[in-house]
Amino acid sequence: MSDEVKTEVKEKVKTETKRAISDVKPGMTVRVYQKIKEQNAKGEWKERVQYFEGIVLAAKHGREAGASFNVYKVSDGVGVEKIFPLHSPTITKIEIKKQAKVRRAKLYFLKRGHNKRLKLKGEKSKP
Repeated sequence: MSDEVKTEVKEKVKTETKRAISDVKPGMTVRVYQKIKEQNAKGEWKERVQYFEGIVLAAKHGREAGASFNVYKVSDGVGVEKIFPLHSPTITKIEIKKQAKVRRAKLYFLKRGHNKRLKLKGEKSKP
């Protein structure tokens, strides 16, 4: 292959592997799409995309290589928390559904059963 073709292929691979990583902040309701590999009864490996939707309790280490964020939801009366590495190759997409106005960097108090309703950004309180 010529040098031009090699550089062209490298550029294409670079742009395909780059993902748009959104700014995930505490108080956001997000839907995280993650690739999951499973083995069926025949022994064949299948890959599917599963999403986990919940509220972001904490985002740690900014945009570093080891950055992560915690997502929490209540499923059938049981609280479920997942920690996602931000730069994980298994995460295909992060959809931001809502953004709440928060005054804390970590919202762990929501796990303890505080039924406080977070106000959405731009929402005014009732007089």
